[in-house]
Amino acid sequence: MDSGLLPAGGKLPSERTLSGLFDTTRITLKDALLALEAEGRIYREDRRGWFVAPERLEYNPQFRVHFQQMAERQRRQVDTRVVSALGMVAAPQVSQLLGMPALARVLQLRRVRSLDGRVVLYVEHYLKPECFPGIMAYDLSASLTGLYEQVYDIRYGRSRFDIFPTAARGEVAQALMLAEGSPILRIARVNYDQSGRVIDCDIEYWRHDAIRVSVDSHPALDGSPALSGA
Repeated sequence: MDSGLLPAGGKLPSERTLSGLFDTTRITLKDALLALEAEGRIYREDRRGWFVAPERLEYNPQFRVHFQQMAERQRRQVDTRVVSALGMVAAPQVSQLLGMPALARVLQLRRVRSLDGRVVLYVEHYLKPECFPGIMAYDLSASLTGLYEQVYDIRYGRSRFDIFPTAARGEVAQALMLAEGSPILRIARVNYDQSGRVIDCDIEYWRHDAIRVSVDSHPALDGSPALSGA
């Protein structure tokens, strides 16, 4: 870690080996590992063990760039895997976020995103069908921001964010390879187009050690509010 004995992403020896190496009990060792995990210095993957945490991704909600651009600017390798894409009746929470009536239909896209080969983000996108007809026929592992602009002439105008820590459960824990109850960061974002119309919302679940949310209140260079796209 700080000593450089193990590189970022490097696997730690087993807990049994570590307890013998440091001549301590498994309980004391576990407490130490959990403390380091809480600090974001190491992370664990369910059934795989402990690893040295890489540098956090700087996540600035004000920047007018999408996830892939944000990561590549920080010299990180990005990979996106589509878990599912389907039409469905919106859950009450989603209807509220999108300002839609009860039982309205939405397009749901679930994706898992990796940085440098490590899964760090599970995200659920909910799109208003009338804004994006035929979108399911396109490559949904690519940037949605780019797809919106190129195919539908829709650009993000502003976004509303809700950020808070929570615990990984069910499919979220499984997608992020976390044990049930592991700490994560939840970011819900409602997106508006250039005309001020709500077009979609994203519910992101991040490994808590993967990002650092950083916001500068200085206005964007073009004088307009800036944001991060999908």
